[in-house]
Amino acid sequence: MHGPSDSFGSFGKGIGAAGLGGGGFARSTVPGGFGTRRAPIVTPALPGTPLPGTPLPGAPDWRQSPHPFARRWLGACVRIERAAARWLHVHDLAQDIGSRRWLHGAATGATLAAAALALWPSFAPLQAAPLQALDDGMAQEFAAQGIRPLAQGASNGRHFAATARVIHLAAAPERATIALTATLGENDSLARMLQRSGLAGSDAAQVAGLITRALPPEQLLPGTRFAMTLGAHANPFDPRPLEKLSVRARFDLAIDIVRQGGGLALHQRAIPVDTTPMRLTGIVGSSLYRSARAAGASPQAVQDYLRTIDTVLPFEDIAPTDEFDLVVAYKRAADGQGQMGDLLYAGVRRGSQQRAQLLRWGNQGEFMSPEAMKGTMAGSTSAGALAAPVDGHITSGFGWRRHPILGYVRLHAGIDFGAAWGAPIHAVSDGTVTFAGWHGGHGEYVRLDHGGGIGTGYGHMSRIAVAPGTHVVRGQVIGYVGSTGLSTGPHLHYELYRGGQVVDPGSFSMIMRPRSVDPAQLAAYRARLNALMALRPIAPAALHSSEVR
Repeated sequence: MHGPSDSFGSFGKGIGAAGLGGGGFARSTVPGGFGTRRAPIVTPALPGTPLPGTPLPGAPDWRQSPHPFARRWLGACVRIERAAARWLHVHDLAQDIGSRRWLHGAATGATLAAAALALWPSFAPLQAAPLQALDDGMAQEFAAQGIRPLAQGASNGRHFAATARVIHLAAAPERATIALTATLGENDSLARMLQRSGLAGSDAAQVAGLITRALPPEQLLPGTRFAMTLGAHANPFDPRPLEKLSVRARFDLAIDIVRQGGGLALHQRAIPVDTTPMRLTGIVGSSLYRSARAAGASPQAVQDYLRTIDTVLPFEDIAPTDEFDLVVAYKRAADGQGQMGDLLYAGVRRGSQQRAQLLRWGNQGEFMSPEAMKGTMAGSTSAGALAAPVDGHITSGFGWRRHPILGYVRLHAGIDFGAAWGAPIHAVSDGTVTFAGWHGGHGEYVRLDHGGGIGTGYGHMSRIAVAPGTHVVRGQVIGYVGSTGLSTGPHLHYELYRGGQVVDPGSFSMIMRPRSVDPAQLAAYRARLNALMALRPIAPAALHSSEVR
């Protein structure tokens, strides 16, 4: 609202349009008045320009107009400003709380808030127009494009409903035979699976008996696929009879069951299998895992390869230009299907130099290097190279400390590794289990004897995976992390013994394992290693697409 003290008209527009000096308007507080009022801001003017408040030549000031309407408008503005200044006050409600001026300001704020709430717009939904009646054609199209047809198995889309021209058949001819495939699920029985596929109960029981006669039930693994052909109905309400069933019950055995002379007969087909191991080589590159997978190795074979190489060669010492070399057991059937087995050999080569050679050898399936077979082998089984028999971090070292449960100072005879509950615990070296069970404050505890007066202990397990007298190899899982015994949380308490006395695992660097090798065993080892090294590496493209990985 503009009062008589404001300047409008061509003067303000002219100055702003010309970009000259002159004046503009700002807000200034009027003492004792309501709010703020525009006050002219005077800026230095260029020579020859009129002063602020002076009308431009030829542009009359409307406030000085003698027109009656202009005079009435100015008078109304003055009266409104005076009334607002008298009744409405802008007051800081954080000052002079409780005073008359404060109460007046609070009343003003309440009045303005009430006015704002009274003018608050309504968000009620708009009244929709009434739905017009649909003709028969439109109603049928809407019905066909709705969701309801899905209940009858139809696909949704622009499908029109049936009209009077569609003739409904009371019965339709059926196919003479039906070919289908079923898969044996986990914890499922063969007879139940066959019945769910549509076989009669008598046929399903007879087929299960025939297959059990040819193959023990435990050898029929989950995921086995059955190809079946069902014949025509003898009665519309009876199940279809089985005409033929084919299943690859084992990698080297296929079974066919066919209907002959009114009954079912079993035919077994032996599948020739080539068991020559498969050798895969390649450049390490930026990722040893991805390079080995790209060469055709299965995920399990790559994991075994990495775990085996890590026992003798740190990954940091393997260069991208080095060559990995692994041999796995492999079965290739006459029909082209392949199946990859266990890792047999793991090696790393740099140029013509073999940096690591490890061959699976012995009844325990331990990987041995040629150097280890010749005599004494030094295993990296100390806290320096194998400081963590579990995937975790050290939370408490060896030495005197206040026991967190007992509350007094005593010797902490080991190293604690913080790890997740259930994490696997590995043996740090080959040895024999001398104790496995509950051991007082250690809770579930395992102790290993590594020979030469060296032993290790593993406490607070949640579950033990070995038994006393068992021979374990380096890296074998012997238990799982827990919090049994005197423990405040899941962790592994790892101890090292020398001559029956506990020692700091961090001060022990090596466990020497003397190994006496029979010359005949050494010759057999070398012959096996040479035979595997004579294998020709397989290119990834040579692997059949139907291989079982």
